Amino acid sequence: MKPRLLDLFCCAGGAGEGYARAGFEVIGVDIAPQPNNRHEFHQGDAIEFLTANWRDFDAIHASPPCQAYTPLGALHPHKTYPDLIAATRDALDDIGKPYVIENVMSAPLDKKRSITLCGGMFGLRTYRHRRFESRLPLAPPEHPKHVALTATRQRKARWAEGWHVSITGDVGTYVGPEAMGIDWMTGDELCQAIPPRYTEFIGRQLLAAIGAPIEGVTP
Repeated sequence: MKPRLLDLFCCAGGAGEGYARAGFEVIGVDIAPQPNNRHEFHQGDAIEFLTANWRDFDAIHASPPCQAYTPLGALHPHKTYPDLIAATRDALDDIGKPYVIENVMSAPLDKKRSITLCGGMFGLRTYRHRRFESRLPLAPPEHPKHVALTATRQRKARWAEGWHVSITGDVGTYVGPEAMGIDWMTGDELCQAIPPRYTEFIGRQLLAAIGAPIEGVTP
């Protein structure tokens, strides 16, 4: 039986797919319907679901909404965005299971317990830096120097010229799937996702920490 991972705030399942490739059975939870999520899915409040069901899981991943920590807050001061990192961390610390919290670089994650991953570490054509906080001592791969130009406009043309692309807004299906390693989401879903390569890498470390088999690795 595979170890079970609870994917909180799962959206369309970019993070969950990486954990599944590492060897977890993934169960996702999100407040909104996620018809494109590839894994078992439950619609509901993530923290409430965690509180009621944490005993059923071996590890937990959480990607709380990031908008409160991005330029969106300054661009739309009349809007209120959820700020759930502290509440999520408190709930996870109380439970005591191995966990990972993912978010944008400007989010209030604990720097002493965090690593940064980027697409350049995995040969992707988007840099898309994200931070991952954990109670476990995660080890990042080497961070290569950024040498590729990154397009934020005219991305289809620049992509054909060999540029990297920034995955923002509705990038459509013309660059997002190859840049992110995701071929099952809409453009809007892609802009909220992280490449599965990130969590496949982290998932292998989680599996090693809990003594579980790792996909593709012979004991």
